[in-house]
Amino acid sequence: MLLTAAALVGLDPPAAHAQRVVRKIGDICPMGYVDMLNGNCSTLGLMRYTVQPTNGQPCLEGWMNVGGGYCRKK
Repeated sequence: MLLTAAALVGLDPPAAHAQRVVRKIGDICPMGYVDMLNGNCSTLGLMRYTVQPTNGQPCLEGWMNVGGGYCRKK
């Protein structure tokens, strides 16, 4: 798991894939994620959410804004 988290540190999270670790975009983590204080947010392995960055745009239909610059699939 540590290797997986390390591999995700420098990468943008791909859209429409379940993630346990995402890169922190703003000042807060998305809802359901915990700030790891290393630039990443994690669900600590408890849940898997399908999220994608908002890139400053509103969330698409079927997605909800969860804060932290991310939309989560409903």
